[in-house]
Amino acid sequence: MLPPLKDVVAKHGLLAQKSLGQHFLFDLNVTGKIARLAGDLTQGTTIEVGPGPGGLTRALLDQGARQVIAIEKDKRCLEALAEIAAAYPGRLQVIEGDAMDIKAHELGDAPRRVVANLPYNIGTPLLIGWLKRIKDFESLTLMFQKEVADRLSAVVRSQAYGRLSVLAQWQCEVKKLFDLPGAAFTPPPKVASSVVRLTPRQQVEPADFALFERVTAAAFGQRRKMLRSSLKSLGSPEDLLAQAGIDPTARAEEIGYPGFAALTRALKERA
Repeated sequence: MLPPLKDVVAKHGLLAQKSLGQHFLFDLNVTGKIARLAGDLTQGTTIEVGPGPGGLTRALLDQGARQVIAIEKDKRCLEALAEIAAAYPGRLQVIEGDAMDIKAHELGDAPRRVVANLPYNIGTPLLIGWLKRIKDFESLTLMFQKEVADRLSAVVRSQAYGRLSVLAQWQCEVKKLFDLPGAAFTPPPKVASSVVRLTPRQQVEPADFALFERVTAAAFGQRRKMLRSSLKSLGSPEDLLAQAGIDPTARAEEIGYPGFAALTRALKERA
């Protein structure tokens, strides 16, 4: 039987490092809830990023995960994770490395899903990278800072609605599952956190991903301005907006992802 996580942390000297964005989650009720909300883990591969001492890793395995592949950059955590692997023979593989450099969509057998308490400092760029290959995943169940989670799930015309909202909702159905106070973590961060589940859409508005990023970056870069002004860097914005069927006096926060997909298609046709 595995020892309590706090004992593991003490044994291996695993004080969380701010430079790695580490905030460890020891509460078994919370880790178990995340694992249950991640769906059926008994098929394919469950990918975890930044397992640390392995609190969520244990919960995923206890929930019946067929195979967990955990990506950990911190060498100090490898021995603790090896102890978990020994307790669940053949079901946990640990990869030492930076998740930003690893092609998660190629790991293990399909169906693949990512379930992770993401390091705060790389959560958003990791997500955008996975969105580019979203069809290779069954789902993403991820913990972010609450502010980021609110942006992901924000509706059009709301204060939190922005570029990240559009990118995520274009590719996925986004559902915020629950919030967690900073006190739930060790050490406690200064902000609350939220768990979000992203499920790939069966049908996606067609558009080139790189151009979509360019269009949304321009639009939300000057979100208070009308689109006919904020999109000037793309050239002839009035023509683009007319082709996409969008009012040139509208602002970015008033446009849903179908509108931005239409703008992206118009830009590509012109190019």
